[in-house]
Amino acid sequence: MLRRILPVFLAAILLLAAGCGKPAGQAGQIRIGGLTGPTSMGMVKVMESAKDGDDYVFTIAGSADELTLKLIQGDLDLAAIPANLASVLYNNTEGEIVLLAVNTLGVLYIVEKGDTVNSFSDLRGKTIYATGKGSVPEYVLKYLLTGNGIDPENDVSIRWKSEPAEVVALMGEEGSGIAMLPQPYVTVAKGQLEGLRVCADLTEEWEKLDNGSVLITGVLAARKEFVDKHPDELEKFLREYSQSVEFVNSEVAQAARLIEEFGIFKAAVAEKAIPECNITYMAGEKMKSAVQGYLKVLFDQNPKAVGGSLPGNDFYYEE
Repeated sequence: MLRRILPVFLAAILLLAAGCGKPAGQAGQIRIGGLTGPTSMGMVKVMESAKDGDDYVFTIAGSADELTLKLIQGDLDLAAIPANLASVLYNNTEGEIVLLAVNTLGVLYIVEKGDTVNSFSDLRGKTIYATGKGSVPEYVLKYLLTGNGIDPENDVSIRWKSEPAEVVALMGEEGSGIAMLPQPYVTVAKGQLEGLRVCADLTEEWEKLDNGSVLITGVLAARKEFVDKHPDELEKFLREYSQSVEFVNSEVAQAARLIEEFGIFKAAVAEKAIPECNITYMAGEKMKSAVQGYLKVLFDQNPKAVGGSLPGNDFYYEE
């Protein structure tokens, strides 16, 4: 995905975007983008309120590429996107993207149809089905394997597949197996494969390594121009967003209904998955420390994963 976002193309888009978007000094509706998955689930209470007001307009997309283009062209003001993508955009736009908050911690899990893995070290010698080769899921898995003394190249066999449905189908055909899957697809898989169980939460495994960082999936990012020109409107939205996250985590059934209503995921799956999706609202210094550590882990494995260099302090929004 990220490999398709070429710096030259981004530069051209930014030149075109200079004459696009809202007139300077006029906030109008805040235009917010999200993806069909956990990174947007925390926004649904704000989305519900927006139906009867003029403050916000939401766009839910199936592809991060779609949100990326809208954000850098000025057609979106804020977007809930993968954490490393926010860093890539910051680098490719020379600092025109600001990180507002972390909205989702880790959503990756090791699941097994069987009973051979009871600790992370039990993965040694195993075959693991997974998706996300060449992107964050691969970096996370290999980092955790290495941190537990397991050589990703020699001590395990990782079989990369194109999508979670393919992994689930293979495990169903074989009647057993081990896989790395994200939520809410873990919940989907449990409904299709009898006896499938979670044997490792990668967010918890990351914390056990005590590296001073946190496993992060999604963040809320914004155009710097919008942040600079509309601080009051932004602060109002962030307060409402934080309250929405609290609602989603406490009123799961109601939140699941809204998640389906806004086309993010099916309610029946969302209701079971929300407690395992690590939906959060983390801002300020805590956010900065967590994201810096997380991006450093990715950078050490592949600098391209974060856009070639670690973001500067101006990447992190200060209330």
